[in-house]
Amino acid sequence: MYLIGENLTFIDDSKSCKSEHYRILFVTLSSIFVLIAKSIHIAPFCNIQFCYSMLIQRFKGKIHRVKVTEADLNYVGSITIDGDLLDAAGIMEGEKVQIVNNNNGERIETYTIRGEEGSGVICLNGAAARRVQVGDVVIIIAYGYMTPEEALAFEPKVAFPDENNRLG
Repeated sequence: MYLIGENLTFIDDSKSCKSEHYRILFVTLSSIFVLIAKSIHIAPFCNIQFCYSMLIQRFKGKIHRVKVTEADLNYVGSITIDGDLLDAAGIMEGEKVQIVNNNNGERIETYTIRGEEGSGVICLNGAAARRVQVGDVVIIIAYGYMTPEEALAFEPKVAFPDENNRLG
C-alpha cells in the first residue's frame, strides 16, 4: 500500500505472499480500508485505486475412489489418510478437504491426519463417522485459492489408488 500525494493507491503485492491465507488477508484488509475511507469521507478527497486480482477457489488435489477402511465415532474428528496417498495428491496434513461419498451422496468437510504410509487407511473420525460405512467408496478433494491466471496454468494432482487403497 502506498500513499502518493493525494492519491491512495493499492498495489497488488499478493503474488509475493507465501501463503494463500496472507493473500486472502491482503484482499480483505484492502476492502475494509476502502469501507472505512468512505465512511469517514476520505474518499471524496483522494483517488482510491485497486490493482489486486480476484481469487477463485479451484481443486488442487484429489484422491479418486478409495474405500473407507474405518469409521471411529469416538475420535476427536477429521479423516486419517495413508501418507502415500496424501503425497500423491499434494494434500498436506491438517489441510481442509471435502469428502464425497459415492454410496450415499454425502459431502463432508474436515481436515486431514497423516496415516501410516502404505497402510491404505481411510478412516473417518468423530461426527463424520456417522456419514460413512466401512467399504463405502469416497473421493477426497482439496481446494486452493488462486488468481484466474494462476488457475489456468495450475496442474492439480490426482491419485488413482487400487481397490486396496494403494498406489500401483
